[in-house]
Amino acid sequence: MRETVLSDNAPRPSGPFSQGIITSGRQLWISGQVGSDPKTKKVVPGGIEEQAVQVFENVKAIAEAGGGSLQKAIRVGVYLTDIANWAQMNEIYKRYFSEPFPVRTTISCGLVSPYLIEVDAVIALD
Repeated sequence: MRETVLSDNAPRPSGPFSQGIITSGRQLWISGQVGSDPKTKKVVPGGIEEQAVQVFENVKAIAEAGGGSLQKAIRVGVYLTDIANWAQMNEIYKRYFSEPFPVRTTISCGLVSPYLIEVDAVIALD
């Protein structure tokens, strides 16, 4: 079983992928989200803090559209264009996730400009 999840409160996919997929194992896999405002379809103005907040809001919206929540996150992947933004991202991350924290990988990588951060996640559904 694969059920597609789509939230109007997160940016629509810009390519051939889904916002999220629910598997028969009752997990919601959320594709990489960037700091785009779902209403304007543009990157949010500002820097890493503004983009990180928008990214986590987008992930949260998809989790809720799929019947889950960030508190049920199993895994989170964080991709940063500059690892120097790690500490600032981590402070924002703690606003959205609490103990027991999900497992996480943080990678420094190139992203399509002007994005500074991308996040994907796996959410357990009960």
